[in-house]
Amino acid sequence: MARKRILLSWSGGKDSAWALHLLRSQAEYEVVGLLTTVNQEFGRVAMHGFREELLDRQGEAAGLPLWKVPLPWPCSNEVYEGLMAEVCARAVAEGLHGIAFGDLFLEDIRAYRVEKLAATGLEPIFPCWLIPTDVLAREMVAAGIRAHLVCVDPRKMEKKFAGRVLDAELLAELPETVDPCGERGEFHTFVSAGPMFSGSIEVLPGEVVERDGFVYADLLPA
Repeated sequence: MARKRILLSWSGGKDSAWALHLLRSQAEYEVVGLLTTVNQEFGRVAMHGFREELLDRQGEAAGLPLWKVPLPWPCSNEVYEGLMAEVCARAVAEGLHGIAFGDLFLEDIRAYRVEKLAATGLEPIFPCWLIPTDVLAREMVAAGIRAHLVCVDPRKMEKKFAGRVLDAELLAELPETVDPCGERGEFHTFVSAGPMFSGSIEVLPGEVVERDGFVYADLLPA
């Protein structure tokens, strides 16, 4: 049987990267593109805040084309949903089967995605769903994922974590109230190496700034 051709919603962080790794181990699906939203005003990946040039390098390392969705700034939910509807229409026109997401356990986020895709005919796919996050975080580290914390919510964890690499030492330091994978928005990451890439992406630490209530650690292409 032919494999189902799908897109993967790609934040550039560890969960979407791990979803790619898992999907590539399954015979059912073929990931044919990485779907990413980019802040048009600043040339950075939405939410995670890292540079678009680094996103391009991730696409090269994954060996996949990027489906970039340029978002205006500021961007209302109405505008966002309109742009995503256009992407879904393109996916259907190109004969794709569905869109995969790296969500872990938040039911409301999953329900939103299922609802929005229902009318398109595209299947929502959740390869990482309900994997215990403490187990998952350790498994990612053991598998060779290198993920920098590029965005930290200072209301949920200390600013000192911004810019650090997710490793066993960092996991041991996280407060008990912080999910080991940051699934409740405690932190977001940028993946520069892992089994889903053909090679590593070299980065240098940049400026750490506080903006719009979050702490961002900039990464510079080496």
